[in-house]
Amino acid sequence: MLFTLLFLPAVLALDNGLAKTPPMGWLNWERYRCNTDCVKDPDNCISADLFLTMAKHIAYDGYKDVGYQYVNIDDCWMERERDDKGKLVPNPDLFPDGVDGLAKQIHALGLKIGIYEDYGTHTCGGFPGTRGHISDDVNLFAEWGIDSLKLDGCYCNVTEFPTGYPAVTKALNATGRPILFSCSWPAYIGQKDTIPYGDIADNCNLWRNFADVQDSWDSVANIINWFGDNHGNLASFAKPGAWNDPDMLIIGDYGLSEEQSKTQMAIWAIMAAPLYMSNDLRTIEPWQKEILTNQEVINVNQDAMGKQGTRVFQDPRKKYEFWMRELADGSYAVVMYRKDTSGLPRLYTATFKDLNIPDGTYRVRDLFLHRDLGTVEGKISAVLPPSGASKMFKLSPLK
Repeated sequence: MLFTLLFLPAVLALDNGLAKTPPMGWLNWERYRCNTDCVKDPDNCISADLFLTMAKHIAYDGYKDVGYQYVNIDDCWMERERDDKGKLVPNPDLFPDGVDGLAKQIHALGLKIGIYEDYGTHTCGGFPGTRGHISDDVNLFAEWGIDSLKLDGCYCNVTEFPTGYPAVTKALNATGRPILFSCSWPAYIGQKDTIPYGDIADNCNLWRNFADVQDSWDSVANIINWFGDNHGNLASFAKPGAWNDPDMLIIGDYGLSEEQSKTQMAIWAIMAAPLYMSNDLRTIEPWQKEILTNQEVINVNQDAMGKQGTRVFQDPRKKYEFWMRELADGSYAVVMYRKDTSGLPRLYTATFKDLNIPDGTYRVRDLFLHRDLGTVEGKISAVLPPSGASKMFKLSPLK
């Protein structure tokens, strides 16, 4: 009995070997929502054509080369009822060759495909949930060649999450197919001090913590503020194979300026966040693509140590703040972020004490300018314009 109890947690934990670094890809929800009207809006409905088109842009336009690989289907992909055998049915108007047909095409591009379901009786959009069908649904996804499952938490009681999500983990393990598991477990609980992040990290590869991102700077800034305020309850649980998820990158949509886009990319990299774009890769501007494919920033996000960075300093008036992440090569990634909206660019200085890094001499590289800036001792300074601008540096100690 003792032997069984000692090894029980290892048996129950997610065992897919995936997400050793934060996953990267594309997800339709923020940009395309539940748009199923392919008659009135053929270019923007959530059809197989849309997903395959985005997959081709990822494969052929350089996104795959820097690490983006998952093409994720969100809610509203299925029929309103299961078939007479209890199986989920893809909407034939959206997926005439089925989801498995789309999976084959995406796999042929060297990419992976993800799908959405919900732990409750229905998805958030009112489609069939997986409650009472966990094993059957997960096995069906494996048969279709699915590589990632996002499991939402609508239409269910959150008190069931501590047994419900692990039950899905167990079913995923039993398929024998490595399927990335994205959970919404903590996002629905609401009170950070009651969230069992240790159990979540054992059962999920990534998990949504907070509100859905919307297409606005206010939304992104609110998410950054929340993670900054709550990092003490979150960062210690992030590790290779398990990541906090602040939601999608909206770079390439309508709501962010160029400086704000850099800030979202930079802080998501510092936080070791999944990098899931939700945008239109057919019409993206060159400067937006440059931010999304910035290899130096992505290298920070994908750092092998897997240690989540945090906000290490906030000015008492909450007008600016500094974020820092330790990297595997002994260097530090730093973001200096200006929040206020008052007038002219201003000079900001971060001491090494502010940044929580050891004293010494450091080489400085600007990760957006791709430029070495010499060396610093004791502090680093940068001029920042207002309204969400930032600078991102890599500080490497001189040997």
